[in-house]
Amino acid sequence: MRLQDYARSLGPSLAPRSPMPVVRPQPQASYPPHEPQEPHRPQPPQAPPPQAPSPGRLGAATAVVALGGLLFGFDTGVISGAMLFLKEDFALTSFQEGTVISALLFGAAVGALGSARPADRFGRKRVLVAVAATFTLGLAAAVTARDFASMVAARTILGLAVGSASTVVPLYLAEIAPPRLRGRLVTANQVLLTVGILVSYLVNLAFAGSADWRAMFAVGLIPSAAMLLGTLFIPESPEWLRRRTERRSGSRPRRTAGAKAPAHPAVRRALLIGLTLAAVQQFGGINSIIYYAPSIMARAGLPATHSIQYAVFIGVVNVIMTVAAVPLIDRAGRRPLLLFSLAGMAVSLVTLGAAMSVPPGPVTNVIALICMITYVGSFAIGLGPVFWILAAELFPPEARARGGALCALVNWAANFLVGQLFLPVADAVGVSWVFWCFAAVAAGGLVFVVRQVPETKNRSLADIQAELTPR
Repeated sequence: MRLQDYARSLGPSLAPRSPMPVVRPQPQASYPPHEPQEPHRPQPPQAPPPQAPSPGRLGAATAVVALGGLLFGFDTGVISGAMLFLKEDFALTSFQEGTVISALLFGAAVGALGSARPADRFGRKRVLVAVAATFTLGLAAAVTARDFASMVAARTILGLAVGSASTVVPLYLAEIAPPRLRGRLVTANQVLLTVGILVSYLVNLAFAGSADWRAMFAVGLIPSAAMLLGTLFIPESPEWLRRRTERRSGSRPRRTAGAKAPAHPAVRRALLIGLTLAAVQQFGGINSIIYYAPSIMARAGLPATHSIQYAVFIGVVNVIMTVAAVPLIDRAGRRPLLLFSLAGMAVSLVTLGAAMSVPPGPVTNVIALICMITYVGSFAIGLGPVFWILAAELFPPEARARGGALCALVNWAANFLVGQLFLPVADAVGVSWVFWCFAAVAAGGLVFVVRQVPETKNRSLADIQAELTPR
């Protein structure tokens, strides 16, 4: 027997040690007895993120959805000419005229506030289909209206569509557009809104000779039917599809940089700026000119046909200056355009009030027309489009839908008050004092912009949120 075998037979303590180190097993991680370690389960494959529409589908979807902006402008402007003949057929008082005007604005406030949640729950596409159907229903009801009550009901239905379109159309366009085109598409919606107003003025002029206000409303059925058909084939918003996929998979929704809770100081300041500009935009008197331009010119002594012709000139200026604002918004910046816009509005309104305070005549008619043109041009190049862009830029992504809906609600509520009270107040105190009050609001808005509104041109969302957050 060899020496090594003999030592092994005596016990392990006398056995020779291996020259290699002994690797002892590491202890397993302990788990509580009531929580046994679960076996590894393979994760299901992640669905690819929704893709943005191709350039062809993007162009087609934009053209279809932009009809909502066109109808928005048409339905708010067509009443200006139709009212000249509608009030005679239905024997309306000044208060009833204001009610017909403001019924659309009341419905728009409800539609703006009530469209955000359905758009988040059911998708942008389905809500846009419903908006197009509501436009068609409201226009058909206006064409067939037989008395004051039925016309108010028709205008309220149209208001629901207009308010929903003012919230969902920009939201959809911003979500389907690539980043480099997002600002242009949102501003293009404002351009088409002004085109819709101009189209309504041209339609009013075409049917003014026959005093056929029903035909004025009937023309709007053409784009509303086209929108209803087209929205059935547009793609859904990729952003909404991504959020729905995250909710269904149970994963935590992805948060973007700068997202804040609604109570965050940055969101509160964004609300202060957005709600204030929403109120200034309407209490500055823009829609008193849009709705009552023919009536204002008629008060200056012009016949109905001539006053509608002057309203067409105002509509053309509105379109031209809004188109001019598209490149200037990114070149000159938001603040300079707002300051120039509010200053021009204030000066024009003061002069317009002075022109309307003297007896009518050829000179005062020309001055009034020039003041209305410079006022609308000043609004269109600044406060008109910049307000809606700031409403989308100042709020962080997770507060954008609700913040934008609140801004739209205040905008339409102020619009409602102006539309309802303009004629009765003008009859009570004189139209000149009304314009001077509008001028005071524009001047106050100018001071507010200087003190509160930041410049957002070429700035990231994080930088904007950092400036809005108090130190």
